[in-house]
Amino acid sequence: MRDRIRVKHYSIRTETQYVQWVRRFILFHDKKHPKDMGAPEVEMFLTHLAVVGNVAAATQNQALSALLFLYREVLVINLPWLDNVTRAKRPQRLPVVLTREETHAVLDRMSGVYGLMARLLYGTGMRLMECVRLRVKDVDFARREILIRDGKGAKDRVTMLPDSVVLPLQAHLQQRRVLFDDDGQAGKAGVYMPDALARKYPNSPTEWGWQYIFPSGSYSIDPRSGAERRHHLDEKLLQRAMKRVVQASGMPKPATPHTLRHSFATHLLEGGYDIRTVQELLGHKDVSTTMIYTHVLNKGGRGVVSPLDR
Repeated sequence: MRDRIRVKHYSIRTETQYVQWVRRFILFHDKKHPKDMGAPEVEMFLTHLAVVGNVAAATQNQALSALLFLYREVLVINLPWLDNVTRAKRPQRLPVVLTREETHAVLDRMSGVYGLMARLLYGTGMRLMECVRLRVKDVDFARREILIRDGKGAKDRVTMLPDSVVLPLQAHLQQRRVLFDDDGQAGKAGVYMPDALARKYPNSPTEWGWQYIFPSGSYSIDPRSGAERRHHLDEKLLQRAMKRVVQASGMPKPATPHTLRHSFATHLLEGGYDIRTVQELLGHKDVSTTMIYTHVLNKGGRGVVSPLDR
């Protein structure tokens, strides 16, 4: 199954999740082989997740996607019941959005690397992992642009580089260069390269431009290649840092780093920018996805004045 996932160029996280869901499915049915099971066993497993495990609809659908991948791509069993398995209905939720005052209250309490990353998230609208995976070559100081490569849906896009983070980011890169030089002396300056670029350009893994802007504090083992090198920063560290700040500020909203992306889009729309521009900056495939942020522009129940106030 891992081989088939890698042929399809799925991410390492998708691979990990799909494999663990298939493992749980097999163990749930007492190690019965999947080819000897069908729709009733799949429905029974999904029902168990919903009723006993009380998982969210998105989690249940992820488990179903893993099982469909197993039958269609690995076992190559195209059975009619695969198309009739019902997916859980995902509830439509409105995003948590911070006001400008709340946003600055959070950012003013964050400093260092996490403060810089939080300001980039709010100032550019990047997703958390897009920020964590930024490489030196992706930042163009002259054009004030950030090139986001291989974003959600394997799409590239360009967003702005806020003027207020230029100097802090340049100072951070100077420190990052020192760490890169130290890694080079230790023979561990290599970095993960997507696809087969490491074979096509053998020297590229040790080049400065390919290095992660926000590196990990230690070396780690690549789960696929087995190579020991410095990877990017663990995103959970930024999530925990922001959680501490939000709790310290006494803010009742459950704000996370992704909330800064929601706030970025909302504040741009409040500032008068058209929704198509915001769509391109966020990297949404459909403008209907971006339209969820227009709810904050409507004052009091979609702009209607309550009769009580009249």
